[in-house]
Amino acid sequence: MAHRNRVTAGALCAAIFLIVAISAFFYFQQPSSADGKAMILPVDPAPLVAVTKAGERSFFVEIADTPAERQAGLMFRRHMADNHGMLFVFGAPQDVSFWMKNTPLPLDLIFVGQDGRIRAIKQGEPQSEAIISPDEPVRFVLELKAGTAAKKGIKDGDLLRHPAIGTAPGPAMPPPDKGDAPNVDSD
Repeated sequence: MAHRNRVTAGALCAAIFLIVAISAFFYFQQPSSADGKAMILPVDPAPLVAVTKAGERSFFVEIADTPAERQAGLMFRRHMADNHGMLFVFGAPQDVSFWMKNTPLPLDLIFVGQDGRIRAIKQGEPQSEAIISPDEPVRFVLELKAGTAAKKGIKDGDLLRHPAIGTAPGPAMPPPDKGDAPNVDSD
């Protein structure tokens, strides 16, 4: 009887160890900047395109679309190419606030509505805890190296195109009438 209890206890301990090990593996696979290291996400294969009065400007972006990725953002990032950025994707238009704590790079923060139109462009100062926020709810935020928006002629009202923006669900809109809608009498 004692032998069976030891075997059962040993199997139970092994199962608990296995569960803890698997949980730890998946926990540490999540992007995090808690360890003081920059989070590097894969660069999306589709370029983000800013449509400006001066023409189209393309950028290669990392997509931060989970809470952990949005929280880590570009913290601890010391270098970034001029044509590179990070696109933050939120589940729905909302009031958002950013800060630059633990971010050594000065940044342009471009706040974008559900429709892909730029609502505000703000500057972020390295290591600052000052809140950076637009005056309205947005669905996306694009972070670029400071001065990039001005240098590339990107302004409020310009359109950003990218699959993550183009496929974002929005308020239900009726399909366009191409002359094939049924006639409805309202007698």
